[in-house]
Amino acid sequence: MMMHQKRGNHVRENRSYGEEGSENCQEVLQECLEKFNTADYIMEPGIFTQLKRYFQAGGSPEQVIELLSKNYCAMAQMANLLAEWLILAGASVQDVQAMVENHLKEMILKTFDPKKADTVLFTDEGETPAWLTEIVEHPTWRSLVYRLAEEYPDCLTLNFTIKLISDAGYQGEITSISTAAQQIEVFSRVLKTTISGFLQNSDEWQNGIQECAKMVCHGQHTYVYSQVLLHVLAQEAKGGANMKRLSQEITRCAKQNHHDVTPVTMALNGAARYPQACQALSSMLSRNTLNPADITVLYRNFSSTEPPPIDLIRIPQFLELLVDALFKPGVKLNPEHKPKYMYLLAYAASVYENPGKKGQTRTLNKDELKQTIQAVEKVHTICNVNKGSTELLAELSTLYQCIRFPVVSVGVVRWVESTVMEASYFKLCTEHTPVHLAVLDEVVTCHILLHPRVLQLLVRLFESKQDELEILVQLEMRKMLLDRMVNLLSRGCVVPVVKYIKQCWQRGDTDVSLIRYFVTEVLEAISPPYTPEFVQLFLPMVENDEITGTMRGDGENDTVSEFIVYCKANYTVL
Repeated sequence: MMMHQKRGNHVRENRSYGEEGSENCQEVLQECLEKFNTADYIMEPGIFTQLKRYFQAGGSPEQVIELLSKNYCAMAQMANLLAEWLILAGASVQDVQAMVENHLKEMILKTFDPKKADTVLFTDEGETPAWLTEIVEHPTWRSLVYRLAEEYPDCLTLNFTIKLISDAGYQGEITSISTAAQQIEVFSRVLKTTISGFLQNSDEWQNGIQECAKMVCHGQHTYVYSQVLLHVLAQEAKGGANMKRLSQEITRCAKQNHHDVTPVTMALNGAARYPQACQALSSMLSRNTLNPADITVLYRNFSSTEPPPIDLIRIPQFLELLVDALFKPGVKLNPEHKPKYMYLLAYAASVYENPGKKGQTRTLNKDELKQTIQAVEKVHTICNVNKGSTELLAELSTLYQCIRFPVVSVGVVRWVESTVMEASYFKLCTEHTPVHLAVLDEVVTCHILLHPRVLQLLVRLFESKQDELEILVQLEMRKMLLDRMVNLLSRGCVVPVVKYIKQCWQRGDTDVSLIRYFVTEVLEAISPPYTPEFVQLFLPMVENDEITGTMRGDGENDTVSEFIVYCKANYTVL
């Protein structure tokens, strides 16, 4: 709890005593007296050095004693005394320490001067100051360094401290610090930590991807360096696919931040060996728009007897543009070129490429290409026209058959998203469960990899303002969406769904009757055994009286009591 002494200018105050003979004694005396005349100078680390300089120059002991005592304010001692009083009054040591540290942080943030900071980094001997090492070991001061580093990226002291933090093994905390990108050693460690975390927690990659992308996209040099590294790692048999996904997500974030990274993407996927395809792709990706001329070039290349490698068109941005063009309602394509769009999308989604052994030519497996093109064409015909629910009912059989193709399901989700996010959709809807959302249930059943995207859409709808609907109608609509989420849960998307509903409950912005409805539906759909993670998430809602108080019976035969009793008996609940 004791406050440290004030830090002074080490570079200026740690001169060797042998230099004093060459200094003008009067100037030395004047300089020392000015220092002694400042508040609490006796607390400065360089006080003894200055006293020796002063006496060697012939200074008067009486004068220095008078100045140091007169200007002694005892600020640090008063802070310590006040802290002791607070502890005696009943405050905890941790709370008082946090209070003092937070106040110091605020003061430093207000008064920090990077130029002055850079003058006190090293002693004359070139050693790292001991107080800097103490800062690195303390989480509060590390967080302060991170904030300052964001604000003053050119400060040498902060950059050096960031390196010390990395050397000490805290690089996992630096993922959001752009300063790390200025030092290749620190950046490499942080990137390594981020990649390791991604590999170990690939199910929750969304949590860290934004911070990782922000760091990687800090500059052109960091982006190229990181993408080349990920490209090399993507060739590995173990974990290579995850590295490719991480690379693609970083590229997506770069595009969202309006960085044109197409040349890097083209260079890494080997497109330069196929100049026609490369030029056509680069043109569309840079503009983020498809055009018939470039599509025709790609179609001609990939329908030839010796097409370019399939990875050239397996670029997420390009595939998303194709999906939007074919499945987003209202998009008009020239009938002459439409089959080319369908061919390229189906080709990228269904053709399998066997690279062959060394010295052998690669072979293509096109067994599913024709069927995939037909499925894309059928669903495109349905999605491209605004049809009412009655008309769609007649098309459900076709939709359900074609949804078995993963690429078609991606298009269906895009079509449903564009349709139901229209402001007037639920106002004009007459069914309890709209056909478009019922189709999503089939997508969830067939394709586990689309679960996160469907949940994201349901969350957007659940949180959307439907001010044109009456309150009771809004509640019924949200109950219907909860039914869709429970269906997601029953198909294996358990933790993400329960996590979201728990967040709604904790935020307090969702009608408790909706939380109760969800809990009721889930309890009727599940049976033991349960995973510990599910119990930790779901049990607090089940135990809450406001949610389930009216659902409990006199005995223990109701679903609420049965679940609570089972969990208490079989799980350690924190």
